[in-house]
Amino acid sequence: MGIIAGFMALRMVRRILKLVMLLVAVLVAYLAVTAVQVWLTSRHSDPHQAGAIVVMGAAQYNGVPSPDFGARLDEAYALWNEHLAPVIVVTGSKEPGDNYTEAETGATYLAQKSPAVPAADVIQAGGSDSWANLATAAPLLHQRGITTVLLVTDAFHEARSLAIATDVGLQASPVPAVGSPIRGFSVIPYFAKETVGVAIGRILGFNHLETLHRALHATRSHRHDRHPPARRPPPIG
Repeated sequence: MGIIAGFMALRMVRRILKLVMLLVAVLVAYLAVTAVQVWLTSRHSDPHQAGAIVVMGAAQYNGVPSPDFGARLDEAYALWNEHLAPVIVVTGSKEPGDNYTEAETGATYLAQKSPAVPAADVIQAGGSDSWANLATAAPLLHQRGITTVLLVTDAFHEARSLAIATDVGLQASPVPAVGSPIRGFSVIPYFAKETVGVAIGRILGFNHLETLHRALHATRSHRHDRHPPARRPPPIG
C-alpha cells in the first residue's frame, strides 16, 4: 500500500508541475503578445480632425512643466495650431505640498505660447493617475458634446491611455509626443511597466488597476513612515 500511495503521490506532483508549467507558458505568451501590442501602438500616430486634444498629466515643478510634460504640451500645441481640434484638455492634480496642479501648470504653459492658446480653448481636468485623468476629463467633454479626441502622451503610455479612454466613453486616437526626453534604452523599464499594466488592466479593469496601484503605494508609504531608514543623509546648510 505504501508503494502504491507513493506512486499516486508522485503522479499527482507531476500533474501539478505540468499544470504550473502550462500556466506559466500561457502567462508568458499573454505578456509577450501584450508587449508587442504596446510597442506597435507606440509606433502609431494618427493626427486628424477631432473634438479635442487631451494631454495626459506629468510632473511639474512649482508651476514649470517637467521636460516630459513640456514635450506633451508642445505636441498638443502643435495640433491645436494646425486647427485639428478647437479645445485642449490638460489633466493632472498635484502632490502634497505642491502649489500648482499639473493641469494649472499646463494651462499656464499654453497661455505663454505665441500665439497663446486662449483660456476659453483650454479645459482643466484633475486626476492623480491615468484613469482619473481621463475619467475626470470625459464628463467635461461630454457636456460639450465632444467624444472624439487626440490623445497626447509618451509613446509607451499610449496603449493603456487609449484603453482607458474607451472605458470612459471617448473615441481616442494616439498622437505620441515626438519630443519626449524619455528615449533610447531608458524607455525599456517604461515599456515593461506599461506591458504589465495593460495585461492586468484588461483582466481586472483599468479602474481597479489604478485603485490597486494607489493602495500598494499607500502601503509602501505607510511602512516607510513606520520604519524609517536607519541612516539618513545629513542636512544641507
